[in-house]
Amino acid sequence: MKKAKKIILLILCSLLLLEITGCGKSGAKTKLVLTTGFRKNEIFRIESMSCTLPEIMVYLTNAQNQYESVYGREIWETDLNGITLEESVKETVLAQLAQIKTMNLLAREHGVSLDESEMETVAAAAADYYGELNEAERESMQVTEETIANLYAEFAVANKVYEYIIRDINPEISDDEARTITVQHILIKTYALDGTGKKIAYTESAKEDARSRAEEVLKLARQENADFEELALAYSEGDGITWSFGKGETEKNFEEAAFQLEKGEISDIIETEYGYHIIKCISTFNREETDANKVQIIEKRKEEVFGQEYDAFVESLTRTLNEELWESVSFIENEEVNTRDFFDIYNKHFS
Repeated sequence: MKKAKKIILLILCSLLLLEITGCGKSGAKTKLVLTTGFRKNEIFRIESMSCTLPEIMVYLTNAQNQYESVYGREIWETDLNGITLEESVKETVLAQLAQIKTMNLLAREHGVSLDESEMETVAAAAADYYGELNEAERESMQVTEETIANLYAEFAVANKVYEYIIRDINPEISDDEARTITVQHILIKTYALDGTGKKIAYTESAKEDARSRAEEVLKLARQENADFEELALAYSEGDGITWSFGKGETEKNFEEAAFQLEKGEISDIIETEYGYHIIKCISTFNREETDANKVQIIEKRKEEVFGQEYDAFVESLTRTLNEELWESVSFIENEEVNTRDFFDIYNKHFS
């Protein structure tokens, strides 16, 4: 049960988010909207799993207050390509709870449930969180201690079924596959940005000029006693100079050239979509970073295995959304409502 943060991360990633939609045989997604047949305060239903308005409000209010504690209330004035940040957070919360409910259905398929000790931990966490809520927070979110206990129990089950499905995934990762190298590089760009941040490729003439500048810098870099870092500070048009990475983490041409270098060696000019690069190898192998990368590779493969089963399972489900009630959901505007440690308390009890 130590993967709480991992499940939160999975929920927030776009790869595994569950849409409240129907899927026909053709693969096209058709939104199913029912505004009748729902129980009081029921936001959506996935098969036998239901999500209520108080459950949504716990997640939404915690997210709202987390944002405001870091960025201030003015953050909600941010516009994301025509969508307000509040609308974006609402959709994320909907997806979070939809996935948790779905993972609980998946847990039933595998016979995964919480044991007595885990249920006691759920009860303790719920009492802890509910006990710190003031009256305004309880009333605004319309929650009871039972609501909180149910949310924690379902979240714990989601973690447990994830661990169950990936329990036998433990691939052997070689040092070469996980090898992390460190380089310094100089970038001479072959593009500009317009007023919207869109990349505009250089003309052929401008690109030739950029190539000429890259060749001059390469000559300087290969001079005896040249200080590559100083040259990078003076000439590079990139955001950084030193970079550590493993295989599959960067543009193919850059990666292939970098991994062929010996320590201290400087590459020829390497062209990518960003421009012309000159690379100097600082380290060809770092044991600590390579071991850490092995862990990341293993975790990624576990997520892929889980994702495959999850995606196949989702296709078989019937999902309905109470659109009228969902559209009425909004942030709580009350200075007395500041709760934001719902997941912190979960992690404290389940760590």
